[in-house]
Amino acid sequence: MTIPFDNTYARLPDRFYARVEPTSVRAPRMIQVNHPLAELLGIDAEALDSPEGAAVLAGNLLFQGSEPIALAYAGHQFGNFVPRLGDGRAILLGEIVGRDGKRRDLQLKGSGPTPFSRGGDGRAALGPVLREYLVSEAMAALGVPTTRALAAVLTGDRVHREGPLPGAVLARVASSHLRVGTFQYFDATRDEEGLRALVDYALARHFPDTEGAGNPALALLERVVHAQANLVARWLGVGFVHGVMNTDNTSISGETIDYGPCAFLDETNPKKVFSSIDRNGRYAFMNQPAMAQWNCARLADALLPLVSEDEAEAVVLATARIEAFGKTFRAAYAAVVRAKLGLQAEEDGDASLTEDLFALMTQGAVDYTIFFRTLCDAAESGDDEPIRTLFSASPAPTPWLEAWRRRLGRESASAADRASAMRRANPAFIPRNHRIEEAIVAATREDDFAPFHALRRALERPYEDQPELAHLAEPPRPEERVRRTFCGT
Repeated sequence: MTIPFDNTYARLPDRFYARVEPTSVRAPRMIQVNHPLAELLGIDAEALDSPEGAAVLAGNLLFQGSEPIALAYAGHQFGNFVPRLGDGRAILLGEIVGRDGKRRDLQLKGSGPTPFSRGGDGRAALGPVLREYLVSEAMAALGVPTTRALAAVLTGDRVHREGPLPGAVLARVASSHLRVGTFQYFDATRDEEGLRALVDYALARHFPDTEGAGNPALALLERVVHAQANLVARWLGVGFVHGVMNTDNTSISGETIDYGPCAFLDETNPKKVFSSIDRNGRYAFMNQPAMAQWNCARLADALLPLVSEDEAEAVVLATARIEAFGKTFRAAYAAVVRAKLGLQAEEDGDASLTEDLFALMTQGAVDYTIFFRTLCDAAESGDDEPIRTLFSASPAPTPWLEAWRRRLGRESASAADRASAMRRANPAFIPRNHRIEEAIVAATREDDFAPFHALRRALERPYEDQPELAHLAEPPRPEERVRRTFCGT
């Protein structure tokens, strides 16, 4: 089994990473191979979905051409700076240029300790691996920039968290694993030469159209701000709560990365927090835009030595780029919400229409996903009664519905065309927290992967009605509600 690796990051100086090989496991067994992604990467999916493939992706064998490394980075974790983090339980096998011409990293997550493990075992339990597989692939199908899951493999070993649990490895694919924290690492070590090399590398890899930019550090900052503002707008559109938006989990490419204690809204609540370690709501649902901007500001801090030799001038230039985040986010989010509401053109009153709606949905604790999917039907049928029934525990949203109808009336789209467009913006299926938990419990306790596979299949087509899997779109009963999610480390 061969993969055409072309490992540009491993050609950078040794202080950018540590060379380390995965740790062998006892009895690797494949759970799932992502065949379409494998084919996109130019990998023989059938060969990968074999005992040999399981051995390679569990870390027992190495692909020819692989140069395994663990990346160095720092990071702010819940606002507290740690100058040396790095890949403590992940190993980058190498880079692949896929059939679409795009370069991507192939990384094993849960593949054993590295020099950055800080006393950890470097392993992953089965539950977090299944969660990341399901959610990252769901995000890809939802159209949200994200890392991808190539495969999930059982190791045959036990890992110890709250008790002994089945071990697993996730094979993750990303545009790169460069993070805000990567730049912070070189700034913290006062390695300006390394920081400059990293900026040049990031621009060449992710933003090649900036070649020749007069100020490469500012060009990078502008692009990251734009990418992060657009990414978070997409998160809000599908009700996603990342849960641990630390700077070491903030990708330069603008992809969602590191699905630890993530979750999706059931009832609408702008202050909703799921992560067991987010005790003060730092990364609550509607705090995410502000936190993304804060993370970009930390990138700006790291880049200041390269922006200008005059520190005061550097601060002025960088601050202007950070302040542009708000305008970019507001425009991106407004476009997301217009699509969800079936609106094509922008009008001055749209922001008020949106604010009024979310206030009503929050007051009524209305299911976020079901509301918008039901709104698609209402746009087509003209019948608002199904919407009103969603607000059974609170005042009916009749005035808002009337305002929405008047707003629709100022556009020329037919009801059928509008509803069709809305269904492409409002999913029927999301990775419901209780369904993920159901899949994890069945796999962990009974070695039963049927719930995992059923949910995976539903999430491959989130915008389509799938009557045979309709139960997976239903909200949780009170006793099924998931109130806390965990990192798994």
